[in-house]
Amino acid sequence: MRVLLVLVFTLISFSSYSQGETEAEKFWNTLVKHQGKAYEGKLVSPESDSRFEGRLVMHVRSATDQEIKIPFFVGEDRSRTWVLTKVEGLIKLKHDHRHEDGSEDKITQYGGLASSTGFANMQIFTADQETSDLIPYAAGNVWWITVDETSYTYNLRRVGSDTYFSVEFDLTNPIETPKAPWGWVD
Repeated sequence: MRVLLVLVFTLISFSSYSQGETEAEKFWNTLVKHQGKAYEGKLVSPESDSRFEGRLVMHVRSATDQEIKIPFFVGEDRSRTWVLTKVEGLIKLKHDHRHEDGSEDKITQYGGLASSTGFANMQIFTADQETSDLIPYAAGNVWWITVDETSYTYNLRRVGSDTYFSVEFDLTNPIETPKAPWGWVD
């Protein structure tokens, strides 16, 4: 009888634990709350970069249970979209780059899978094999995204180099939603 009670109590405890949200799910759900909203951002590091001149805008354009697409616009350049997908309880980040006609850039779909469920306010992604094959110098890339009630940051550090990129968006002040990214239909 005692063994049966221990077994039942263990199963109840495990069941309660397994029903709780993982850190990755908390992160995901925070982002989903912003679906349809756009926010203005600023370059944090480097302080200036000619490739990122103009108004910086992120738009949580679509969010489902399995995929979140966040276009990132730099001025009139609507070529970039961050694509987050769920893979066996973890989150994968890919970068979708398009030309103005909607065709894929030759450097696209790079990124990586988080190695753990991470934190509720931060997910870390290391370059995957596809990235290493596509962009050999990016094999040491580490990206991380942070999100809380007030801000969203996208960050890149290239291990073994001085490359560090960070852009921050103010989530307290939604702006008018922009046009569709290149390759999308409104």
